[in-house]
Amino acid sequence: MRPHHFVVPLILSLVLLRRTVTSRCPQLDRMRHSGDNPTSMARATQNPIQAVRGMNDILPSDIGRWRWLEGTFRTAFERAGFHEVRTPIVEPTNLFVRAVGETTDVVEKEMYAFERHDEGLTIRPEGTAGAARAYIEHSIYAKEPISRWYYIGPMFRGERPAKGRYRQFYQAGAEIFGDHGPGCDAELIDLLHGVLTALGLVNVDVIINSLGGAETRARFKEELVKYLEPHRERLSTDSQRRLASNPLRILDSKAPQDREISAGAPTLHEFLTAEDQAHFNELRQMLDRLGTPYRVDPHLVRGLDYYTRTLFEVKAAADKLGAGDTVLGGGRYDGLVEDLGGPKTPAIGFAAGLERLLIATESNQASDPLDVYIAALGNAAQREGLVLARDLRAAGFSCEVDTRGTSIKSQLRRSEGLAARAAIILGDAELAEKVYAVKNLAAHTQSKVAAVDVVAHLSQTLRAAT
Repeated sequence: MRPHHFVVPLILSLVLLRRTVTSRCPQLDRMRHSGDNPTSMARATQNPIQAVRGMNDILPSDIGRWRWLEGTFRTAFERAGFHEVRTPIVEPTNLFVRAVGETTDVVEKEMYAFERHDEGLTIRPEGTAGAARAYIEHSIYAKEPISRWYYIGPMFRGERPAKGRYRQFYQAGAEIFGDHGPGCDAELIDLLHGVLTALGLVNVDVIINSLGGAETRARFKEELVKYLEPHRERLSTDSQRRLASNPLRILDSKAPQDREISAGAPTLHEFLTAEDQAHFNELRQMLDRLGTPYRVDPHLVRGLDYYTRTLFEVKAAADKLGAGDTVLGGGRYDGLVEDLGGPKTPAIGFAAGLERLLIATESNQASDPLDVYIAALGNAAQREGLVLARDLRAAGFSCEVDTRGTSIKSQLRRSEGLAARAAIILGDAELAEKVYAVKNLAAHTQSKVAAVDVVAHLSQTLRAAT
């Protein structure tokens, strides 16, 4: 075969490959066809790439506040017998359609859903559906009568960003599977009230209601539609659409005309069965016995379809959060596990938005200070500094060694910026004498310590101060 017989197929293959690659990156393809090189364009425009609107960086200067908040939740819930669970961030889209409700705002407007290899996937908009899926998939119901889980992690919704409401946001949540309540309902609400109080929130407003069971909701839905139908033309566009598909969501509408009309609507309490009413009455008695402050709002509903019976919200810090002052909410979902293919299992859960809580608390918790900063002057000092840093870390100290080769003044200035508790100065003289200069930055003192005694010296001085 002649050489050109090999060349032609090779050229065609390369052309097809290029078309395939560029078709998978339309933006890059457009840049190429415009005659601009992507690298030179970036340099020419001088516009650095920024995070997606509504998705925020959490920098080291803020991590102290986050760790304090998350630690408060972890401690409280682990003391109450909850165990941490971590579910995937990406789940099958159908999980949320079945669990949350096809006609909810979450599914209709807010989910980040996409197709990959003919598989419908969604970045999780909330945590309960994934926890219920894991509970069923791993047959937890067959292993223990009651499961108490908690989780902390990011959720994603494509809604308009606002104060304390973002497209990537963080939630702390918990689920209890296998307990009919109302005892665990009261315990969870009281536990949350205690956590919020520990976080420093004041004027914590706990609101409770009962949605009843399937029979109650069916009767109420029928009467609600009868009430709303004559007002159809005055309702918002979304509520007009929901009137046929999910009328209870109209009661949760933020549109002023919907709120005005809903004010005169019948309430769920008028349709509670005797069993539902007894459940709600017992919940209230338990909260009274616990001394947990609360109020009943018969108009309280939530935007997800899986809720039954006990429902609650907690509001706080309206002066900081404005109209969006709900910091957490939850309730029972006794039918969800069965709806997702598991056995009939009673359950209750909640979720709290961490960004809102941070705004509400205005905590100024700092990140953990650095224990020891090693200022090393010269290559030999840097080598010894690396060994000393490893020894200090093994002894339980946080330690950073400066290997930049800058002046002692510059290095000590950095130690102050890190809020280090102590600094060790290593130079040729210190190495020769095997005696290190140790500065206690908190006490503003300095002493010379034999190299072999440095770890013991810091153990005595720093730990005695804590």
